[in-house]
Parts: sequence; structure tokens; C-alpha cells
Amino acid sequence: MLKRNLFGWALMLVPLSLFAFFVWVPMIRNFILSFQDNYFDQNFVGFANFQAIFADPAFSKAVGNTFLYILFSILIGYLVPVLLGFLLSEVFHFSGIFRVLLYLPGMISGIAVVFLFSTMYGDSSTDLFNVILKAFGGEAHPWKGSTDWIIPLIVLAMTWRGAGSTALIYLSSFQSIDESMYEAARMDGATPWQRFLRITIPSLKATLITLFVLQIISVFQVFYEPLVIGPKGGPLNSSMSLLLLSYLYAFEDFEHGKSAATAMVLVLIIAVFTLAYRLLLRALDGGFKKGAKK
Repeated sequence: MLKRNLFGWALMLVPLSLFAFFVWVPMIRNFILSFQDNYFDQNFVGFANFQAIFADPAFSKAVGNTFLYILFSILIGYLVPVLLGFLLSEVFHFSGIFRVLLYLPGMISGIAVVFLFSTMYGDSSTDLFNVILKAFGGEAHPWKGSTDWIIPLIVLAMTWRGAGSTALIYLSSFQSIDESMYEAARMDGATPWQRFLRITIPSLKATLITLFVLQIISVFQVFYEPLVIGPKGGPLNSSMSLLLLSYLYAFEDFEHGKSAATAMVLVLIIAVFTLAYRLLLRALDGGFKKGAKK
């Protein structure tokens, strides 16, 4: 019995050690580095790195862009999968084929998708978006050179890749709803839109809120999309994100302390949203239990 317990503890220590080595050790090292000059000299400078990034216009621009990413990801990246999942739940013929087609973009490498859309957003009149514009009588537009369009275009690329897999999550939630509620609504003459608003949305409140918060947390970690499409957060830092700024501090400016400080600010923001997410789930769980008792 003792040998079994020791063997079980040994098995548990292996993944815990790997997790600590690849997650906690870099996080602790990054925290220490945020108070140092750079990775090589390791001279402690106190809060000078944090003061420097807060005084940097690129940092304030990146923070503002983060909230723009959140806004457009809610308008595009959050609502589109909900509607796709609902429409798929209404399909009775060839539903398997539609599910495969929806999931296919999620199987493509994220960086490959970004390069694909970067080509589509080109400034040339022969690039896809401009070809479509010209087909409808419009004129070629410098999409990647537009400070107004760059963030919505990046969110569109992210949505194209991730909407299908998220829609399938919603579909599984839709299928857990009592079908008799939909049948009764159909018999009463309710349209698909009315069924969606009055039956689907109230029944999926917990799922909707959970994926909403996770969507926001993931948007804070936008990195290679503005790196490639921008490129490098351009034009004029209009697509700069906090994670990309941290990368540029480290590998272009070689200011490792400022890079680590930016990463710590990002960690703090994500921690706040994660805490809010857990409190929200706890409140919802308490509300559901009270409703069940009644």
C-alpha cells in the first residue's frame, strides 16, 4: 500500500514539476525582470520600467486599442458564432456536412490564416477585397494603411478562424434545450428569430456569459495578427496590442525590463477579468440553486 501511494505521488509530481518549470518559473523571472534594467545587466531600477511604459504614447495607444479589439470582437467575434450555432440547430438535412465546413477553418494554423487575410487586405487593386469593391462599382482602398479599418479587419480574420468551433459549442448547448419548447413555439407560429430570443437566449444564459468573458480574456492576448497584418502594430500604432508591444520592446528595442513590465500589466488585467469571471459564475450558480429550490 505504501509503495502504491509513493508511486501515485511520484506520478503527480512529474506534471506538477513540468508545469512549474514551464509556467511559474518564467512568470517569477518575468516579475523580477520588470524591476531590472535588462536581461543581461540585471541592474535593479525599481519602478522605472513601469514609469517609462506609462509615459510611452505607444503603451497608452495599445491600451486603447485593446478596448477597441474587445468592442469589435463582441460585435463580430462573439455574436457571429451564436447565430451560426442557432442556424445550424435549425438545419435538419446535411447537418453533418455543415458542421464539418464550419469547423474546417479552425483546423488551419492561426499564422497561416493571418498571412492569408493579410494578402486579401492588400493595397493593390488586384487583391481580393479591392476586386470585390471594383465588381460593385467601388474603387480600390488601402485597407492595411487605414487606421480606421485595421482593427475590424484583424477581428474579422480571427472570427473566420474561430467562429466555427465556437458555434459547435453553442450547438451542443442548443441541443440540450428541451425540444418540446421549440415544438410548442412552432405550433404557436413563432418564427426562428422569436424562438431564438424567447427560448434559446434565456436557456443559455450561463454558457453565453462564460464564453463572453473568455472571449474578452483571449482578446487581451492578441499578438501575431497585428504583427503580420499591421504590420508590427501599424499603421501609426493603430493596431498595436499590449502583447505585441511587449514583444517589440524585447526583440526590437532590447529593453527587456520595459517588456517585462508591459507583460506584468497585461497579467494584472487578465487576472482582474478572471476574478470577475469566477465571481460572476459563483453568483450565477447561487442564483440557479435558489431557483431550483423554489
